[in-house]
Amino acid sequence: MNANKHAVVTGGGTGVGESIALKLSNSCSKVTILGRREEVLKTVSEKKDNINYRICDVSKYDEVEGCYNDIRKQYGNISIVVANAGIAKSKPFNKMAVEDITSLIDVNLVGVFNSFKLALEDMKNFGWGRMIAISSTAGLKGYSYVSSYCASKHAVIGLIRSLSLELAKEGITVNAVCPSYVDTPMTDRTIKNITQLTKLSAEEAFKQLVESNPQKRLIQPIEIAETIDWLCNNYSNSINGQSISISGGEI
Repeated sequence: MNANKHAVVTGGGTGVGESIALKLSNSCSKVTILGRREEVLKTVSEKKDNINYRICDVSKYDEVEGCYNDIRKQYGNISIVVANAGIAKSKPFNKMAVEDITSLIDVNLVGVFNSFKLALEDMKNFGWGRMIAISSTAGLKGYSYVSSYCASKHAVIGLIRSLSLELAKEGITVNAVCPSYVDTPMTDRTIKNITQLTKLSAEEAFKQLVESNPQKRLIQPIEIAETIDWLCNNYSNSINGQSISISGGEI
């Protein structure tokens, strides 16, 4: 399906990023996963012969530029970027400091910009490309106590909607996938944080997280990976500028 295609997945060492990388490795000739922790990246790369990894902080433009230049030389130009790397924090607005929002913007928005921008020329030269950001239902609605996270994810939606129009005639599609809470270590940390800040048990915190999902469950990483794989095939050329909700009907 994507023979001779080189896909980059940021935040590819765990959770959703790992699932996406493993799925794309079945349809792309090469997948490069990026992240800041070598141990987890190495573990994922060893699962498939065509997955390689690089340590890279996507919030730093120069790091991403150097990384992309390196993997181009070894594995070829980049035709698919899945900007999955992200961080989350929860805190009441009145207790937030400015760094609580700037730190999330740096990774969740600037990281997407860097990951897309530095692969753009490759995709233009191909006349084909896929830019996919992992946003969140928090990019489509508000949630209490995560205003900085919601702000960063709303910004990603604005970026993909505008960029999709700019690149529509270039053979490049730009979309976002917006899951609700996913069954990953990040959600485990969220539950732990809730129990520490409240009197809720872990079970009660879990029920609170899934309450807004009509199916009353966490999203599985493979559900996101399958959606990404579909967006990367040649039968999804008209899917552009979309924010695809994976939320059991919440949105």
